[in-house]
Amino acid sequence: MTRHTEPERIEALVIGAGFAGMYLLHRLRGLGIPALALEAGDGVGGTWYWNRYPGARCDVESMQYSYGFSEALQQEWNWSERFAGQPEILRYANHVADRLDLRRDICFSTRATSAHWDELGASWMVETDTGRRLIARQLILATGCLSAARLPDIPGIRDFAGKVYHTGQWPHEGVDFTGQRVAVIGTGSSAIQAIPVIAREAAELTVFQRTPNFSIPSRNGPMTEDYAGAWKQDYPARRAAARRMRTGILYNLSQTPAMSVSEAERRAEYEARWAAGGTAFMAAFSDLLTNKEANDTAAEFVREKIRGLVKNPEVAEILVPRNHPIGTKRICVDTAYYETFNLPHVRLVDVRKHPITRITAEGVEAGGATHTVDSIVFATGFDAMTGTILAIDIRGRDGVAMREAWADGPRTHLGLMVAGFPNLFLITGPGSPSVLSNMIVSIEQHVDWVCDALAHLRREGLSAMETTPKAQEDWVAQVNEVAHRTLYPQANSWYMGANIPGKPQLFMPYVGGVGTYRQICDDIAANGYPGFAFTAAEQVKAAE
Repeated sequence: MTRHTEPERIEALVIGAGFAGMYLLHRLRGLGIPALALEAGDGVGGTWYWNRYPGARCDVESMQYSYGFSEALQQEWNWSERFAGQPEILRYANHVADRLDLRRDICFSTRATSAHWDELGASWMVETDTGRRLIARQLILATGCLSAARLPDIPGIRDFAGKVYHTGQWPHEGVDFTGQRVAVIGTGSSAIQAIPVIAREAAELTVFQRTPNFSIPSRNGPMTEDYAGAWKQDYPARRAAARRMRTGILYNLSQTPAMSVSEAERRAEYEARWAAGGTAFMAAFSDLLTNKEANDTAAEFVREKIRGLVKNPEVAEILVPRNHPIGTKRICVDTAYYETFNLPHVRLVDVRKHPITRITAEGVEAGGATHTVDSIVFATGFDAMTGTILAIDIRGRDGVAMREAWADGPRTHLGLMVAGFPNLFLITGPGSPSVLSNMIVSIEQHVDWVCDALAHLRREGLSAMETTPKAQEDWVAQVNEVAHRTLYPQANSWYMGANIPGKPQLFMPYVGGVGTYRQICDDIAANGYPGFAFTAAEQVKAAE
């Protein structure tokens, strides 16, 4: 590791070069603010750089999972599928980086290890794993919500004689499972995408499931010229409409409560949504996430579909979710997931009845039986929303660590700033729509808000901005109040940090909707940033 003796000064330091980090660099450059991004990987793309597992695919349609800030980008890029796969999304990210000449402001293969606030200099002192040190007036964390891959605490993981993989840290050269006996542990979104693909290669596939999830068929297919052309001819209006939607995704959102129509009408609507595919299934009726009776009708419809797709009734019942309302955990989208369990070489182990006790040199020990395998794939998710932030030793005013400030769960104002941490901005942090939305729509909104705030600091001759403790606590209360008007808290989900043992449970995303949230943020900016405190540049000079 090279030790740099003198720290470098930069006005704005961005951590991460995924879709958020890239757009930040573009916007900051447009404002004339000198900026640099640190990226742990050796390329751009963020979550699409790391998550290269078989079948990795976006669950937002390609025509919407793309930047909306540049008409030129929208018109020149052509998607090949309705739902783009990881390789194509990564090619798009690289195209954007090249098109906007962003790489010259990105330091690759460099991970920020600490960031400490210097009160006198009103700056962040940042250290990296390469020994590079930086002093930044503004620190912006574009570290991603689903990037901190986690392995479960199962005894003996290091004893396994075969190969171990995690879907969130997949080898860039790919993996060939041909002829192998493979175990997949976990049945969340990544596993639901990967399992059908792995099953096509493996000689034997054993899936270990703790909690079944609801999944809707994607009905993915080639992008047609007519469909793409309709979007490109009307992109400005469609983007504007999507930004007002609850999820930031433009689709047919019903205004009809489920129980206000007959059972036959409900079933016809569910059948139509199932046939169309995708997450728009949850928009079949207006109250599926607020009315348990309504939600039950949608959940039972999907359970029936699972029973119809899986030939073995015993296996089907293991795959049927019963412990949470549909949609309160991330609704999954698949291609032939349930049908995969009809294949003779695919087995399903119910971990609730047959718990995994340890990993041995030969394989996985569960329920007193040893499943001998050549490779183990952990599809066990992420330390979502906070993991990548807390991986950095961040210390704010008076040396208070972020980990200490969040000891009882993440607390932010708007998901953008944390009290006691001046000039530290979060992109799609806890307390914002974030993972409950089209991430690129939410990324663009956050980046625009932060950049407008930095422009405000420059115009007004201000050196520091921070949220007040009261504004933060009021927002945390509002986020949780809105969440508890819905069915979301009834699920033991990663939205509440429930997948990480010992992690404080606090509902993290804002469920009030992308459009509502955008209006709240816009009103705060238009009214002079109530709930935020500012330090004048003269005060810093006097302190120095």
